[in-house]
Amino acid sequence: MNTLKAIIIDDEAISRETLRTYLDRYCDKVDVLGEADGVATGLEQIKLHKPNLVFLDVEMPYGNAFDLLEQVEEVNFETIFVTAYSQYALKALNLSAAYYLLKPVDVDELIEAVNKVEDNIAKNNQAFHTKILVENLRTMQQQSHKVVLPVMEGFEVVKMKDITRCQANGNFTDIFMTSGKKKMICRPLKHFEEILGESGFMRVHRAHVINLEYVVGYIKGKAGQVRMEDGTEIQVSSSYKKLLMDHFAQGK
Repeated sequence: MNTLKAIIIDDEAISRETLRTYLDRYCDKVDVLGEADGVATGLEQIKLHKPNLVFLDVEMPYGNAFDLLEQVEEVNFETIFVTAYSQYALKALNLSAAYYLLKPVDVDELIEAVNKVEDNIAKNNQAFHTKILVENLRTMQQQSHKVVLPVMEGFEVVKMKDITRCQANGNFTDIFMTSGKKKMICRPLKHFEEILGESGFMRVHRAHVINLEYVVGYIKGKAGQVRMEDGTEIQVSSSYKKLLMDHFAQGK
């Protein structure tokens, strides 16, 4: 494909310099057209250069990467986020299957991320992941947020509220939908526990994460079972029982 027109937005000059050096040396298809040190200057660079790739630091003074993206009128570029470890940031990025690099940037991971972006643009899916991320940020209700599910053919985007439960299947996870369909996703159950855990989902067993919106009853037992709206009964491990009972006792 043609050269990727890129800009780097990071408040630390040394980080921008390091990233530019890596790109010059190891990613010959990336042409860095400009740099910025914050949200305001970053928006100016985006308007000026109209890049198809933005390297974007998540945490910056006077606003973060998400603040910047919400101010972009039309997201028509792909984004590779660069971040120090942050649960909030990584959850948002993982929901949209966005590309990100942890600081300090690893060269091999940088090359891999650039290759993925290049492949995504070549498939005419430019800005797909970034657009889903922005859409999620603009949606106040978490259950209306969308999650990107990697499937054999590429990606599928579904709303959280359309997922009733997730079940471990070896190194894969079976996702059960309100439509009755099941999707087998190449991610372990822990991945979905982490990205869905603060959005109305709860792990109740080593093999099960459920959407609490679809729980209609509880069956007592040594550990017990929850009954879902579709009639499915899910075993609750003793180690998760108190957490589940506390949730419903508090009327959440």
